[in-house]
Amino acid sequence: MASYETSRAAPVGAITVFRMVQSVAHTVEALKAWNSARITRKSLNRLSNRELDDIGLCRGDIELIGR
Repeated sequence: MASYETSRAAPVGAITVFRMVQSVAHTVEALKAWNSARITRKSLNRLSNRELDDIGLCRGDIELIGR
């Protein structure tokens, strides 16, 4: 009866490469979130006080929303 070995060690450096790719992916996601918050803050800062009041916000709330 033939048997096959189903568990093999990862090639040398594979885990390091995986962690590097994962790190780059996390960095890209963080940059996307930062840019989205920046655009939101910029858009809200362009509104007048009356327009902000219409949507239930004040100038002090803009920084909290952007986070």
